[in-house]
Amino acid sequence: MVNITRAADLAQVGANGGGWVADLGTAAPAGPLTQPASPWLPIGAISDDGLVQGFDEESQEYTPWGFTSPFRTQITKSLRTFKLTAWETARTTVQSLQYRIPIVDLTPAGGLTSFAETASPTPDRRAFWFIVLDGDISRGFYVPEGEISDRADVTHKQDQMAGFEWTITAYPDEAGNTVYHSDMVPVTPAYTGS
Repeated sequence: MVNITRAADLAQVGANGGGWVADLGTAAPAGPLTQPASPWLPIGAISDDGLVQGFDEESQEYTPWGFTSPFRTQITKSLRTFKLTAWETARTTVQSLQYRIPIVDLTPAGGLTSFAETASPTPDRRAFWFIVLDGDISRGFYVPEGEISDRADVTHKQDQMAGFEWTITAYPDEAGNTVYHSDMVPVTPAYTGS
């Protein structure tokens, strides 16, 4: 008889989570997977679509003459992205990310914040920290050099929450790494099959 090993506590549902941003060069938050302190700033409420961890890879296959299957594959592209929709569009941190404006330039004067969008945006790389929570399981993603590479249209409508939908691309840091993972997960039980 086949013994199927299953452990519900090793499965994860993205029940909750959050995102934070800091200036480029900010180190990953220290300690356990908790809310980071300054200089990390919260992105705030994220839509119920949660956080989408993207994998975009391409490869080149090499099939020798006389074979119908490749005998080697070379990865030619490996891109990591994170997608989310930020709902707190009035949060200064979120406006700064959406419009590529330094936070200090969004300080209200007499209750009014004014800024202009440039026709020639410059790169706006920052550090990002994401946490996904589910009971005792938590996963952290530190992106030392990330940038919002895609922004969706924003709908302002009576029966719809306005949100900034972003794709954040992770670029290599000085060590050549794009994303650092920190996981708090239960120990996988020993396999008892034959």
